[in-house]
Amino acid sequence: MKHIKIFIELTRLNKPIGFMLLFWPCSWGLAYALSVNQDVSLFLNYIVLFFLGSVLMRSAGCIFNDIVDKNFDKRVKRTKQRPIASGRISIKRSFLYVIILCTMAFLILLQFNFLTILLGMSSMLLAFSYPFMKRITYWPQLFLGLTFNWGIIMAWVAMNNYISSEILLLYTSAIFWTLGYDTIYGAQDMSDDEIIGLKSTSIKFKKNIKIFVFFSYMISILILTILFQNILGLNLFTFFLILFALSLFYQVLGLEEQKTSKYLKLFKFNNFSGSILFLGILTVALSI
Repeated sequence: MKHIKIFIELTRLNKPIGFMLLFWPCSWGLAYALSVNQDVSLFLNYIVLFFLGSVLMRSAGCIFNDIVDKNFDKRVKRTKQRPIASGRISIKRSFLYVIILCTMAFLILLQFNFLTILLGMSSMLLAFSYPFMKRITYWPQLFLGLTFNWGIIMAWVAMNNYISSEILLLYTSAIFWTLGYDTIYGAQDMSDDEIIGLKSTSIKFKKNIKIFVFFSYMISILILTILFQNILGLNLFTFFLILFALSLFYQVLGLEEQKTSKYLKLFKFNNFSGSILFLGILTVALSI
């Protein structure tokens, strides 16, 4: 029972916001692909597989991140009690978990076409490079955006077996979404991160976080507007897009420099934002 509890804590399975933020972009890609490939049964099958893959890869990523950041986590108030940092689990056992989880994710990946498998394998380079970015650049959130939203392209390719310029636009929009919400998340640790020498957009723009997040979200919404310009009007998709935009602006309005304790709540609100955009894109696919 003790090992199970530690495993859940290690993989953050008790904090589903992490794997949901990995899954929602996948669901956007699948829903958008459904507008071209009208195979609903394939869509439903793949959405289950992408959800499982998101849970597995997010779990593996959390463990690897904790292995790499072990010495840093010990010095940060929010992370010093994590299983690896606190010494409750060995590095060896943690690596074993990473291997098992990645193997399970790979078995899921094999259910897709060859191009999707190639994209999935290439994403590993992004996933396992990310933990090192905060050591060398103030833009690890941008790198996270490239990594976390790779599933959009994979999902589209899984359904249609080619890459389109439109799906790359959706991918770009999602990158700016991530740039915004992870800057909010990173703001929780600014004081500790500055002391130990870690970098982030939260630190780089600490005096103007509200402005930076606002423009990140604005660019994301602008790209979505361009992508779906032929669909906008008095319809359900426009309603969902406006609701998505309002959910992002709600977060911006809640940002106050002296109250970083609120930032986690604002960050978690992106689970709602992601689900809303999924429903919006799905209405487009189902209306065709």
